[in-house]
Amino acid sequence: MSLLRRIQGSQSPPAASPSPEPARPGPAPEPPPPSAPRRPLPTTTGLRDAYADLKSRIQNKLLAELEPTLDLSRTEELRAMIEEKFDAVLAEDHIVLSRLERQRLFEQIVAEILGYGPLEPLLQDDTITEIMVNGPKKVYIERNGKIERTNVVFEDDEHLMRIIERIVAPLGRRVDESMPYVDARLPDGSRVNIVIPPISLIGPVVTIRKFYRTPLTVEDLIRLGSATPEVMEFLKACVQARINIVVSGGTGSGKTTLLNILSGFIPEGERIITIENAAELQLRQEHVVTLETRPPNIEGKGEITMRDLVINALRMRPDRIIVGECRGGEAFDMLQAMNTGHEGSMTTIHANSPRDALARLENMVLMAGTDLPHRAIREQIAMAIDLIVQTSRMRDGSRKIVSVTEIQGLEGEVITATELFKFEQYGMEGGKIVGRLVPTGIRPRFIDRLEEAGIRLPPSIFGIGRR
Repeated sequence: MSLLRRIQGSQSPPAASPSPEPARPGPAPEPPPPSAPRRPLPTTTGLRDAYADLKSRIQNKLLAELEPTLDLSRTEELRAMIEEKFDAVLAEDHIVLSRLERQRLFEQIVAEILGYGPLEPLLQDDTITEIMVNGPKKVYIERNGKIERTNVVFEDDEHLMRIIERIVAPLGRRVDESMPYVDARLPDGSRVNIVIPPISLIGPVVTIRKFYRTPLTVEDLIRLGSATPEVMEFLKACVQARINIVVSGGTGSGKTTLLNILSGFIPEGERIITIENAAELQLRQEHVVTLETRPPNIEGKGEITMRDLVINALRMRPDRIIVGECRGGEAFDMLQAMNTGHEGSMTTIHANSPRDALARLENMVLMAGTDLPHRAIREQIAMAIDLIVQTSRMRDGSRKIVSVTEIQGLEGEVITATELFKFEQYGMEGGKIVGRLVPTGIRPRFIDRLEEAGIRLPPSIFGIGRR
């Protein structure tokens, strides 16, 4: 008998008593009183509560028996140990479960002890790209560019906070009332942002940007329609010829993914320094130094910012500096690096167009506290940045490169730019955007730098000579 059937049986009304013996001759018996109303069957909520109670009792017994100093990295050994104790607890408490119920309960308990509880199945699902936890009872996911609500829930805020602690503790980070938000990452590289009360009014909020277990390749971008072979051949040549590149785009538009792919074009033998808030880039070269910012400690001391790391990276003899994302004053130091012999550096920036990206860079340089006139800042930007690659998350959920723009220089007070490739949308078909990234027919001014690096691109890449 299944667990749920037994729970129902335990709450069913008692069986009717045996029929009485036939009445003896005598006065007619009085009519029996009306029967008592039948007790309602347990609700789904009642069954769920009973199941949760059983899970909690078994889990607490297991936790009490397991050593607190166990090495959680020895997953297979711990699974076997937990299963042995799990079976012992079921036998001791005389709990009989069907094979399916036993497996389900065991996996949930293992996820609570070794993994991330209710989030574990979502993290294992490769079709999910984003997980959004809005308090303990509302969990949403993004799949194929569309957001949908799941039936995953946590028991309460305390349960969710236990999972949050499991995420941040191994990284030496903390989240509490004095520091109610934090950026972190999972061991697989997935990016996590956590916000808790008092600044969140709906309970703890967790947002996980999942990364592909196998990083996307150039072929994947072309197959998914995010880029064309011509554009990727051009960008590869730019990276190899040490062109300074900014990848611009909105939230979730694929900036980091594209930066990861572009960094794969850097030749072996160069010393690459990456600087990020939470390490996400997955460079495959051998000579890579990865630096990560550090938040202040509980006393408000010990913070290491992006700007600190960019300044320090200049003393580390880098051939290339890759900043995961420019958000503030580090933009000034990044521009300085690009202008002082560190060509081929790359970064990303939040902006909706190449022109917006230039304006944001200017504002971020001002955030560094520099007392420079606007024209001087624009000169720095025009000299440092060669190319802006604009990405966008389209209405159908797809992510595409929508523009490749060359920065040409400064005319008066205005930075001049020329679009080399642009996305042309032809329409919609089956709910999907139909379009293509096409060349504008303009050859970049820095083409001589490509040729100096021994790279010759056919004019047809830029739409020259096509009919």
